[in-house]
Amino acid sequence: MQSEADLMRALHDEHASALWSFALRLTGGDHARAQDVVQEALMRAWRHPEVLDPARGSARAWLFTTARRIVIDEWRRAEVRPLVFTDDVPEVITPDGIDAALQAWLIEDALAALSTAHRDVLIECFLRGQTVAAAARTLGVAPGTVKSRTHYALRALKLALEEMGVTE
Repeated sequence: MQSEADLMRALHDEHASALWSFALRLTGGDHARAQDVVQEALMRAWRHPEVLDPARGSARAWLFTTARRIVIDEWRRAEVRPLVFTDDVPEVITPDGIDAALQAWLIEDALAALSTAHRDVLIECFLRGQTVAAAARTLGVAPGTVKSRTHYALRALKLALEEMGVTE
């Protein structure tokens, strides 16, 4: 009489290669899943050694049927409960306006650190969206002056923001 270990070794040696190929086709070429299917089918055979009795039929047919059922059960479970990858944060981040409010607050503080001439040209050109010519009319200066003030005002604003700890 063969021991359980000998019986399982013989079962593995005789059927594992064919079962592996079958499981690989069932899992669409997924080696890890196919390996799990083969292992589970062989474990079920070990738990129920009566299926290995030649009088009951082919052990290979039983293993193939079992492997097929394992894959079908996995597919059904996945259909009911889809896979969730935990690499991503599960909660959805919705904009609440706090970032925009903080950014506006920083810019307002940085603008307050500028000279009146620089602050006025930035307000006209960027906040009110006026063209150089329209900003020049509003401020009562030449268009060239608006351009140069804008250039130097942006540099001063960048420096003020850097001093406040804003790097980008």
